[in-house]
Amino acid sequence: GGELSARLDSCRRPAVCLARTAAEVLDMATFISVQLKKTSEVDLAKPLVKFIQQTYPSGGEEQAQYCRAAEELNKLRRAALGRPLDKHEGALETLLRYYDQICSIEPKFPFSENQICLTFTWKDAFDKGSLFGGSVKLALASLGYEKSCVLFNCAALASQIAAEQNLDNDEGLKITAKHYQFASGAFLHIKETVLSALNREPTVDISPDTVGTLSLIMLAQAQEVFFLKATRDKMKDAIIAKLANQAADYFGDAFKQCQYKDTLPKEVFPVLAAKHCIMQANAEYHQSILAKQQKKFGEEIARLQHAAELIKTVASRYDEYVNVKDFSDKISRALTAAKKDNDFIYHDRVPDLKDLDPIGKATLVKSTPVSVPISQKFTDLFENMVPVSVQQSLAAYNQRKADLVNRSIAQMREATTLANGVLASLNLPAAIEDISGDTVPQSILTKSTSVIEQGGIQTVDQLIKELPELLQRNREILDESLRLLDEEEATDNDLRAKFKERWQRTPSNELYKPLRAGKNVYKWGVYAEGRGERERISSTLLTNTEPDLGLELMTLRS
Repeated sequence: GGELSARLDSCRRPAVCLARTAAEVLDMATFISVQLKKTSEVDLAKPLVKFIQQTYPSGGEEQAQYCRAAEELNKLRRAALGRPLDKHEGALETLLRYYDQICSIEPKFPFSENQICLTFTWKDAFDKGSLFGGSVKLALASLGYEKSCVLFNCAALASQIAAEQNLDNDEGLKITAKHYQFASGAFLHIKETVLSALNREPTVDISPDTVGTLSLIMLAQAQEVFFLKATRDKMKDAIIAKLANQAADYFGDAFKQCQYKDTLPKEVFPVLAAKHCIMQANAEYHQSILAKQQKKFGEEIARLQHAAELIKTVASRYDEYVNVKDFSDKISRALTAAKKDNDFIYHDRVPDLKDLDPIGKATLVKSTPVSVPISQKFTDLFENMVPVSVQQSLAAYNQRKADLVNRSIAQMREATTLANGVLASLNLPAAIEDISGDTVPQSILTKSTSVIEQGGIQTVDQLIKELPELLQRNREILDESLRLLDEEEATDNDLRAKFKERWQRTPSNELYKPLRAGKNVYKWGVYAEGRGERERISSTLLTNTEPDLGLELMTLRS
């Protein structure tokens, strides 16, 4: 640890820490953990309270409840980000609660430069600054930026907690693997969302390339933990070899991702390279034991030789990061014994490395997806607040409902006016008379007398003969009236289009709207004039004597 610290900037804490934990397979197992980002203080309460008071102007308990929640949110941010955090579960839980809370309030408050404008400032976790200048920082009025940075800190703290665990017991191994898989999933989530959340280039530490590599490193370390557990539990060598080979692949992929990119601190590269070689050597070592069990003594020697070469590379290049002396001695003893037995007893041909069957792979890890809420103790401070989008949708719904009701009422009133006009033209309901008695109603007798006095059926026939001519004349008058209205409206529209705002006259379609609305009544009246045959039948009945009228009414009643 002292030699590594001397190689780093002595004035600043390294952004990526190398934690070493005792393990059976390696004398010193080195894990990579990530430094937390630092932020400036932000007053969340003031702008949120202002918005709440504007949105709920009537005051009352609801407004007071949300204002108190805004103050609690401000305290939660200070607790999660305003002070150094210890490497324990309680500190991580506070961070997770704050992340869940800002995810929860995002749809409930209009965070933007034009409405609730909150500027969040964060420093680059991997930038150590210079002698005369501070580290790189970025300030954005974006809640998405705050979410990405907070989630980065959640992953970073999880990696630190994992590196502090005791791997000599199952509980420590379980906690370590869980935190590394969570950190991997959190970094992966940032990779997939950070560009859309910021709409600009982020700082290097949360760029997709950087967090993508960190995600793979955390996944590799989780796989390594399962390899350590399998070794500790003395599982079958075939299984241990596959676990180690998969871990070697993960470390190798992570090394390739950051080898030619200046995104992670330089002390990470040798650790990844060393881990890749060590895991490969472990895979070869345990596969050699399997070969010996299968009486493949030449293959045993070939695999042990390859393992010895890999460990020799680690010892010569990366000895300050990992101590592999005990593992190297273990391989040397096994190789010496295997060669001795083969030379004196088995005489099996030692194949070339390229001729050996590839070692299988077995993965027991995966990046834990980020699914809000992450915290097990999360309680939404604004649980009862309706999201802004829902409020807007409700307002739009109420407006559309009012428009629909008003249109329906207008249509109903228009239909009522039309019905009243038709009834009036038919002298209804005044023309309806009760005929349920035994005598002929006086009104019918009066009408009968009037018809007889005016000439009876002969006069009615004469009037009916005149109806077609009168009907045609009425139609011509109505059609001409409508044509004149259409012509006047067309002229009005042309002049309005020509003179625009200088044409101040009331539009024709509004001025003559009552006339056009009544045209159906007029048409119905014209149509009614053509019902002469029915009128003749009624008049014929009225020319009867009173006894005959009584008989006709009795027939109608029955």
